Amino acid sequence: MINLDRQPNRWSRVKSELRRVRDRYGKELLRLAERHTAVDARKFLQDPPRDADVDPFYTLADQLFVEPQPRTLPTRFELEAPIRMSRAEVAVAKSHIEVWRHIARGAQSHALILEDDVWFHPGFARQLDQAWSFISNAGGEHGDVDVLYVSYMESKNGAPKSFTSSYVFRPERGLWNLSGYILSRQGAEKLLRLLPCRGPVDLWINHQFNALNVVATTRALIGQRRDTASTNSYSILPTLSKIGAIDSEGAALFNARPPQLPVFAFGPANSGQSSLAMALSMLGYRCCSDLVGLPIQELKRLREGSADRVFGAYVNVGCLESMIEDLWRRYPQAKFIVTRPSANFSSQAVEAILARIGGADIIELDPGAVDAWRILCEHLRCAPPLCPFPSMADLGQRHVIEACEQPAPARRRATPKRDRSPWVVDPDHGAWLGIRVASSPAEGEENWVQVEGDAARLSPVDWSARTDTFTGNLALFRPSNVEYDDVGGATIYVRQENLGARQFSAGALSSHAEHCFGRFEATFQASNAPGVVTGFFLHRNSPHQEIDIEIAGNLPNRLLVNVFYNPGGPGAKFDYGYRGSPSYIELGFDASKGLHRYAIEWTPSEIRWFVDDLLVHRRVLWDPTPIPHLPMKLHFNTWPSRASQLAGRLNTRRLPAMAQVQSIRARAHGPSVFRQNSKVLRMSGETVINGVPR
Repeated sequence: MINLDRQPNRWSRVKSELRRVRDRYGKELLRLAERHTAVDARKFLQDPPRDADVDPFYTLADQLFVEPQPRTLPTRFELEAPIRMSRAEVAVAKSHIEVWRHIARGAQSHALILEDDVWFHPGFARQLDQAWSFISNAGGEHGDVDVLYVSYMESKNGAPKSFTSSYVFRPERGLWNLSGYILSRQGAEKLLRLLPCRGPVDLWINHQFNALNVVATTRALIGQRRDTASTNSYSILPTLSKIGAIDSEGAALFNARPPQLPVFAFGPANSGQSSLAMALSMLGYRCCSDLVGLPIQELKRLREGSADRVFGAYVNVGCLESMIEDLWRRYPQAKFIVTRPSANFSSQAVEAILARIGGADIIELDPGAVDAWRILCEHLRCAPPLCPFPSMADLGQRHVIEACEQPAPARRRATPKRDRSPWVVDPDHGAWLGIRVASSPAEGEENWVQVEGDAARLSPVDWSARTDTFTGNLALFRPSNVEYDDVGGATIYVRQENLGARQFSAGALSSHAEHCFGRFEATFQASNAPGVVTGFFLHRNSPHQEIDIEIAGNLPNRLLVNVFYNPGGPGAKFDYGYRGSPSYIELGFDASKGLHRYAIEWTPSEIRWFVDDLLVHRRVLWDPTPIPHLPMKLHFNTWPSRASQLAGRLNTRRLPAMAQVQSIRARAHGPSVFRQNSKVLRMSGETVINGVPR
């Protein structure tokens, strides 16, 4: 039995399982069991390097050999790009390898290896006896079995196999999980000779089937408990998301972390520091950049060498340049980067930095070079994303103001669950308030312009009615669920009707215009039907960024505000996350009983939410995400949620449900407003954006 020392409860549960099963002499299996201490991933101080047992890098091609994806067509680069195993995957592999060594040295000819999250099917003993009797009596190729799978999960598209009896089959590949299998002593010796294990152990062993005599029972006789949370983390998920094999909900379990921490980057002005910071973020680093200083607590932890830092990479942080030698001494394994704008550019600042830490692990990088990804990723020992190296104007070093508390009217409840991604600060940093930077003159209201529409009425001219849906939506969006009225507003309905793919219909509008920074305001009355969500928000894909206002029908006196952040430039396929980083705000009134004005003010350094012109919530940099930085479309919708925890269980007796919108206004930075079909924007006094929520 493989069991972690810090999980005695699992050992207790599996002992109960072992007491239920008896051998032919009536002895409990527990009397034959030997507990083996698992390797604990938490004891790894950094991502484990390659050794004789485990090579932590594998490829998408390795994965697709075991689990083909017929509907995807990855590029050669995607197939061959290295994927680093998570620390948990390395620990699992090492745990099994240690058991193999124990079996190879032992006197027993065969051993049943179990992980500590298993349970036995009622027919386990009888069916295993039948399979083992067939194997023992068959002789020849079946008589010297190396591995017998008794617990497994087949690949979704089937495991290529040949049935040799009604009790066992011979797989070619396509069996997942190593939670229960019988291994012979000669099989253990063969596996040890085939090391190192490249990739997760249940993936790697499929690649060794041609060198082993492997069979499996015709049905899995041991299952994995569903009431026990897995402690593993799956490094393949982000790559499968990029090729469209899984949706963003699966990819929200983004567990891959950069292999080398921390990273420090310096360079002269306008040498591509902001581009480098974005590139590091795209590699999964939580990157703090373009600041004169750091928040006091973060600087203190950095100086002390504390592992409880918020950030793993620091780029163009002015206060760190004076202590660069101390950083090198404190973090001898750190990666250093100095940016140069071109190979021919000579800078005394660069030469001075190189002279001060000449013995450190350091590279010079031109962020504008065609091979920037290759140079950076070879330095950091990680795979480059499948998109161009980012190109951004340098932000320069911004002055830090100690982050302020939330406004008094924002009576916040307990923080809901957040996405676990590199771009969301973990909730365990409880005292963290983000980074507030001084606003630039360009963020002033005098630089905002009105986006013109028809002040008299909402109109489809500026909006498109949605006809699609998304994973968590129980309904299809239909244009007929948006009804305009005679005074310039509209009503959006949720109805129960059989549409094939969905049993409900809903209404949603998206603006033709894209906006980057500004004030976005809607006056509306939310639905009060349990299970129905009323939303007003900005959104984009590739990369996914979003700023939300949502009101749930079961709690119309509460506002949910949310931000989704993914890094990269337009087209970068970073779309992780389905929870975002939500917060609840108590409104003090029922939003379904009348019209109220809700607004989002979005600047490069801060997001503020208003209700009836009263500031109720604000977020600065890294509180808990970066500020979205790319153009987004404006949306309004009303829809029934699949997740009862979001808006309650859908009450069909309250359908049709409705939300009413009176007006939507936008003030945005003029150069950052885009329209489809190159539509000319006319500037005028404040007007309503014609259109209605989606």
